[in-house]
Amino acid sequence: MLMLHLHGIAAPVPAALSSDFIHTAWGGLQGAPVDVLKFAQGADGWLWIATATGLYRYDGAQFERTDSVYGHRLVSSDVLGLAAARDGALWAGYRLGGVTVFRKGGARTYMEADGLPRGAVSHIEAARDGSVWVATRSGVGVLAPGASRFTALGGEAGLPNKLVFQVLFGRDGTQWLASVDGVFFRRPGEARFSHAWPRTALMAMAEGPDGTLWASDSAGSYYRVRTTAPAPGDTLAPELKANGMWFDREGTAWLLRADSVERRLDPVTGAAGSPLQKLTQATGLSGALPQAFFQDREDNIWIGTSAGLDRLRRSRLKALPVDGALDHPGMVPGPDGDVWVGDFGGDARSATPAGVGKMVFKGHFTASHWAPDGALWVGNDQVLQRRAPDGSLTRVALPEGARGLEPQAIQQDAHGGLWVSFSGGALFRLAQGAWTSHGGLAGFPADLATAMALDDRGRLWMGHARSGISLVEGGAGKEAVRRLGPAAGLQPGAILALYRDGAAMWVGGEHGTALYRDGRFLALHGRGGETFRGMSGIVRLPGGDLWLHGADGIYRIDAAALAQWLRDPAGAVAFERFDALDGLRGHAPQLRPLPSLVRAADGMLWFSTGSSIALLDPAHIRRNALPPPVQIRSVATGAVEYEIHGAGALRLDKGSNSMRLTFTANSLAIPERVRFRYRLDGVDQGWQELRGRRAVSYTNLAPGSYRFEVTAANEDGVWNPQPAVLDIDIPPTFTQTRWFLLLLAAAATLLLYAAYALRIRYLTRRMQVRLQGRIEERSRIARSLHDTLLQSVQGLLMSFNAHVHHVPPGSRERADLERTLALAGRLLVEGRDQIMDLRASASPEEMRLALQAFGRELAEYSGHAFEIRVVGRARALKPQVSDEVYAIGREALFNASRHADACQVMLTLDYGREAFTLRIHDDGRGLDQEVAAAGHRPGHWGLAGMRERAAAIGAHFDLASAAGKGTDIAVTLPAALAYQFLLPAPGRLLRRWWQARTA
Repeated sequence: MLMLHLHGIAAPVPAALSSDFIHTAWGGLQGAPVDVLKFAQGADGWLWIATATGLYRYDGAQFERTDSVYGHRLVSSDVLGLAAARDGALWAGYRLGGVTVFRKGGARTYMEADGLPRGAVSHIEAARDGSVWVATRSGVGVLAPGASRFTALGGEAGLPNKLVFQVLFGRDGTQWLASVDGVFFRRPGEARFSHAWPRTALMAMAEGPDGTLWASDSAGSYYRVRTTAPAPGDTLAPELKANGMWFDREGTAWLLRADSVERRLDPVTGAAGSPLQKLTQATGLSGALPQAFFQDREDNIWIGTSAGLDRLRRSRLKALPVDGALDHPGMVPGPDGDVWVGDFGGDARSATPAGVGKMVFKGHFTASHWAPDGALWVGNDQVLQRRAPDGSLTRVALPEGARGLEPQAIQQDAHGGLWVSFSGGALFRLAQGAWTSHGGLAGFPADLATAMALDDRGRLWMGHARSGISLVEGGAGKEAVRRLGPAAGLQPGAILALYRDGAAMWVGGEHGTALYRDGRFLALHGRGGETFRGMSGIVRLPGGDLWLHGADGIYRIDAAALAQWLRDPAGAVAFERFDALDGLRGHAPQLRPLPSLVRAADGMLWFSTGSSIALLDPAHIRRNALPPPVQIRSVATGAVEYEIHGAGALRLDKGSNSMRLTFTANSLAIPERVRFRYRLDGVDQGWQELRGRRAVSYTNLAPGSYRFEVTAANEDGVWNPQPAVLDIDIPPTFTQTRWFLLLLAAAATLLLYAAYALRIRYLTRRMQVRLQGRIEERSRIARSLHDTLLQSVQGLLMSFNAHVHHVPPGSRERADLERTLALAGRLLVEGRDQIMDLRASASPEEMRLALQAFGRELAEYSGHAFEIRVVGRARALKPQVSDEVYAIGREALFNASRHADACQVMLTLDYGREAFTLRIHDDGRGLDQEVAAAGHRPGHWGLAGMRERAAAIGAHFDLASAAGKGTDIAVTLPAALAYQFLLPAPGRLLRRWWQARTA
């Protein structure tokens, strides 16, 4: 093996740059910054990028040019110096002079008046003690912790007041400054700087892992910097050429040249000029003149060029180092802990993670098999070869009918026979030196046998391209073929892999993966709808982890998740996927050579694709343990967007009912796999998971207070335990307040009342019309009866009365006639009373109309005048009150008309606010003093009935009468007992309220 020597310590040549790193380049077409000068990254995870035309930031998803930091504007867009301090502050230095420090709570700019040396700021360095050093065209300035002004260091500190290019703090605490006069240094505890060698203009410095300080001149030559004078005659010459030199955290040197970036373990002698360690424009570098280098918190390496920027991220999968691309390689674990690799472009060779070695046999192979006796079988379209345990090779001719066909699968059965399937569907068994088509058995399908395996019971399994699985079972000479397919639960499409797992058998196929256990196939389903399709490689590790290689990448199902799935096969299994983002180039082969996954003796997993082989040590998978910092970036409502700078509260405009929130997680390694969880209290029932987007929207939001929380996980599922939080307040508009709702309720009540009042008015008018019609009809009937029947009876009575005088007085006949006439008279009076009742009866609901009609009819018959008066606004009486008052009024009117011999009868209805009064007054002869005192006439019960009716409704009955002065009857009832309850009109409500206020 080629060896390197780093100061006497042996070190291996590093793997090819393209094998260890995944390279991504961005340029102007991707919206990335160009002519990158500096990088910086703070604790919040933003990658800040300085250019001559603006400051950019990157969160892993997009590059964003910004004129402000944390909401505070830059003084100039031409940023030359850039640094992130430990306290979270970002420092920006300008080509035209001055520096600005940005914090989330504010910003401050320092100029010459603040003690900063004048001129362009070439470099900013934050020291461990919290001080900030700024290199400018006129020297260096230091801002001590807590100070408000810079202090310029000049001659009193042993420094020239000239152009300073860079400040560097060594691991041992030594302070280094590169200037036009050379490098100056100051060890811990010293007050003054000393001049180092060589004493020439030196621009860029880098400290090696051994403590050596390297510095370059303007011609791109790097020197070892010395703190002691060289010996007489000792010439300090440059040791390498580069425009820039940096050392990563592993101590590896990176050299930046005008046309390339090179990685070296030793900057001087280590693999100098190796093309496998270079990144050029021809191999994907974003542009010429790489000039900035940075290693972020997740160990990604960033290179800034004149045309863009590049990221080198450590690959989880290591590509097998080969010269050129492989052509559909086949793999089989070798006999010496190695792996044999053969492809269509060359011979089969032994390979280790360091690369390919010696040839093991001529030609390629498309199928292989380790037999139980320790022999290794490999084959191609020309020959089948057997490698014995002692290493000897035996060539076996292919059977007739299979020459020129590629072997697809090889398997030795429990009886020592060797089964080989060939492209085109040919299937043969080799036993005792003779080939037999289909092994002499019937029942095999005509399509290709794509995979073979032997189970724990010695049964031979054959998977086919279209016909499921053939199972060869039975003793020697009694073998039979049984078919397994959909009836047993198998639906994987073309079978690509069979893998024995104890008493079970894994089946990988075109459409999915299944496990055969207890006579049934159990389909394997993963979370998120994963089907594990195109699976052509399956390996179960001793610890229980299951590894799969298929059309969509490499899958790892850990032992715990697999055990849970075996207990509940209907559930979705948790898994981890490795794909192109992890360094996988291509996908698993879908026909041959198979299998696409093997496990070497050292535990390393080998994965083949169409043009490469990837390696992974399952015990040492590269992980990212840093949770991504999460930030809420903005909240948009309609055309208004609010930028968010840190935690706090946000008050939206009144009437806002929707919003769109954008957020980010600053994970720069594999941002494509960042997952988010978010929730909006009061809207989301729990955490919602989001992948692929960095924004959410909410609609139909009611006014109120909300809290939005969002957190994120990196590519390895490491969640940030501190979510970003934003309190959001949506104030209501007037129409969304409780007062407006109360007004709406009041308006609705008024509308209902108005509708009710209109309805009542309509019904009242309708009832009045109907009642008037009924009264008129009854009056017509009564007049007709009076003018016909009663007049005729009256005439008969007059005629009979005239004849009575012709009968002798005292005779029996005259007495009978007089009795008959008296009876007829009484009948006439009763008939007249009934006619009067017919004319006067009315509905209690319209008492006034009924009493008015009744009084007028009485007046018509009795010849007296009648008048009705209504005092106040007529109001509806309670139904029972209306009935009783009507009956009292009718009785009183009838008595006044029949017995008072009055000239005028007056009816008064008084609808007072406090009480209702019915009054009947006549100017007749009045009641006898005895009748008035007794309250009724002997043998008559009219007055007594009126008193009883009044008492029944709680009314007060008054009777006033005197001989010759008429009679006055009054019935008074309190308003609460008399009237039906009605809502008062709005005007009356307001009037009552005003009267109460002004009382």
